[in-house]
Amino acid sequence: MTETTGLGIVAQQSRSQWVRLRTLIWLRWVAIAGQIVALGAAWMYFDLRPPLGPIFMTIGSAVIANLAAIFLFPRNTRLTESGAMLWLLFDLVQLSVLLALTGGLNNPFALLVLAPVTIAATALRLQPTLILALSAGALVTAMGFVNLPLVDVSGTVHALPEMFRFGFWVAIVIGIAFLSVYASRVTSEINLMSDALLATQMALTREQKLTDLGGVVAAYAHELGTPLATIKLVSAELLDDLADHPDLQEDAALIRAQADRCRDILQSMGRVGKDDRQMHGAPFAAVVSEAAEPHQDRGKTLLFELIPTDGADPRQPMVQRRPEIIHGLRNLVQNAVDFAASTVWIELYWSDSQIGVRIMDDGQGFTPQALERIGDPFLRHRRNEPQRPGYEGMGLGLFIAKTLLERTGADLSFANGRARAFDDPASASPSGAVIEVIWPRANIESASATGENAPLRP
Repeated sequence: MTETTGLGIVAQQSRSQWVRLRTLIWLRWVAIAGQIVALGAAWMYFDLRPPLGPIFMTIGSAVIANLAAIFLFPRNTRLTESGAMLWLLFDLVQLSVLLALTGGLNNPFALLVLAPVTIAATALRLQPTLILALSAGALVTAMGFVNLPLVDVSGTVHALPEMFRFGFWVAIVIGIAFLSVYASRVTSEINLMSDALLATQMALTREQKLTDLGGVVAAYAHELGTPLATIKLVSAELLDDLADHPDLQEDAALIRAQADRCRDILQSMGRVGKDDRQMHGAPFAAVVSEAAEPHQDRGKTLLFELIPTDGADPRQPMVQRRPEIIHGLRNLVQNAVDFAASTVWIELYWSDSQIGVRIMDDGQGFTPQALERIGDPFLRHRRNEPQRPGYEGMGLGLFIAKTLLERTGADLSFANGRARAFDDPASASPSGAVIEVIWPRANIESASATGENAPLRP
């Protein structure tokens, strides 16, 4: 299982338990207080006389449920999705019964049945939200037919005209449907963006750890070079001095061979990075080549070209070897290699004020629908091409690349069509996707100079 796929599974499993029981308890106390205040105002200021016995029993059931939840569950309890749905369903039924006892749709507070449904649409997934929305619609319809009238002290019944009650019912039902869809869609987009940003941070952290580890290994390899060279020199002298002792001479040869082996191991381990000051920056082509290296042997041809613009210094610029740049470009190259038919073109160009990369492939390109949403997380894959390994074809790789590169000050553009590439009529045509990354030169140009390395600290 890939890291990104695992992230998605964890997010789906944990999101259903985001609702804290204490939060819902507090919201219910607020609702209970509002019900009591509304009942007191109707009794004292409007001289209405609803049936107090059934009303107090209905409010009391909510109080008992809250107290039971407080004493039976720990403070840090988080409800499962089914538990949160049942909790909100109880609130919905309790409110509907209370409204039926106080006039039904003649009661202006009937609008509050929207509250549990909105909470469900915000915190829960589609199925429990749909259950609550349908339940709310059924209860609103039922209270329109089954309710106790609002009567004042003189016995006068206060009721809305039939047309207004019907309009009120239609408005509530439409509000339930609209708010359910609206809140659910917005929350889903927020959750997807949260997951994608978390994946971006994880990718950047992983790249930073690999860079740091490579630097540490390279530094140790550098520091151990001198003692290994001394061992090799001494062992060579012993080989000459022990010419008359074959057994001891064989041991000296073994020591020299093992010293060479240690040197080779340390050099291979430190190849991925160094902690030398000059390696905090590197030539532009070296950084892009390092980013593309994992995709060099995947069956597609990667062609590089360096293009200084007119009037610019022909020497390629030194740029920062930042993990965001390397990982972001690596994802863009991966996208091109995944969908290319045979060839990927990578053009590196620079001027006195800008540095840019243009990545092109000879695949089918982006669909018009995809171009409008490039950079959104969890975007569907291009046309009928295979899904990208590790990202489930959802566009998360492009989102990570775009996010990381924009953090370095880059502007990204995505397009289709034939772009200027190498003037080789025998080569394939870059007729697929075109991704361009442009930085202000001051943002990524390396200012580090070569010099003595910092001493290695244990």
